[in-house]
Amino acid sequence: MISRRSVRSVFLLLSIFGESSNAWMTSKIPQSTRRTVTALQAATVASPTLVEFSKYEGLGNDFILIDDRDRDTPSLTPEESEKLCDRNFGVGGDGVIFALKPPSEGDYDFRMRIYNSDGSEPEMCGNGIRCFAQFLKDLGADAESYKVDTLAGPIVPIMNADGTITVDMGPPILKAANVPTTLASNAEDDSVVEQTMECNGKTWKVNAVSMGNPHCIIFVDDLENDIDFERDGPALEACTEFFPAKTNVEFVQVMSDTHLKMKVWERGAGPTLACGTGACALTVAAIRAGKIPSGNKVRVTLPGGDLFIEWITGTDNKVFMTGPAVFSFQGKAALK
Repeated sequence: MISRRSVRSVFLLLSIFGESSNAWMTSKIPQSTRRTVTALQAATVASPTLVEFSKYEGLGNDFILIDDRDRDTPSLTPEESEKLCDRNFGVGGDGVIFALKPPSEGDYDFRMRIYNSDGSEPEMCGNGIRCFAQFLKDLGADAESYKVDTLAGPIVPIMNADGTITVDMGPPILKAANVPTTLASNAEDDSVVEQTMECNGKTWKVNAVSMGNPHCIIFVDDLENDIDFERDGPALEACTEFFPAKTNVEFVQVMSDTHLKMKVWERGAGPTLACGTGACALTVAAIRAGKIPSGNKVRVTLPGGDLFIEWITGTDNKVFMTGPAVFSFQGKAALK
């Protein structure tokens, strides 16, 4: 039986004298004690790196926020971010969002990068940009709006007096090649509206819209009975024959002229409670397909709650999204 006192004594000696005491330990200390001390040394050397984070959610679409405002690039790798998003062995989240210093060119306040829970990097995230803006405000960068550089281009979140956040998402991208999709264009501006597509042994009527990231929008009569969500969602996401960069998938039921209900299978994240860019894309698709009239603020009901979308057609053609972003908790997490 090895006494705790003897192990502590040897470990203390090693910590003080370092490598010079190794020869003495080899000759004087029993092998079983040496193994225990060696294990303690290894555990000490391998102590994990701690990452400071804050957790936010937008309608249940939850993100880990990292303050990297002194950096040009994210402090975590995609692989580390994927581990941090693990809901059993990490913090848990649909993605990790990094607040970075603005690029040297352009009149930007900040730069945003995001890694999905599978380690992939999307161009943009609608719920994520609202959480990003609230995170900045909570850090003390208190402004009425921010101009944020993203991989999808400039995005401007606006902080409302009622606590919600309105985001100028810019104009939708409709040209098929720029979504991107290989589906044959069948509408104005070389776009795809209610085009036939075969996938997962089924025939779909597909609308292709990009909000800086690709979306495949499918209208159904009944969200609960017309689709096999757990099979159709991932099959359509990975249908690279028609969406070469993969795609977000939205199944949509029209409830009224100003109310749409949807389920989303997100590219790189799977089923989530909300998707801001998806809510924008499906509103545009619904108007273009004649499912609802233009000119209204549209309530989009997602599994996590409601977003409100306006597509201001005309000269600027911009889409505006309004919804909440809520702080959950903060702490330090071990990178494993």
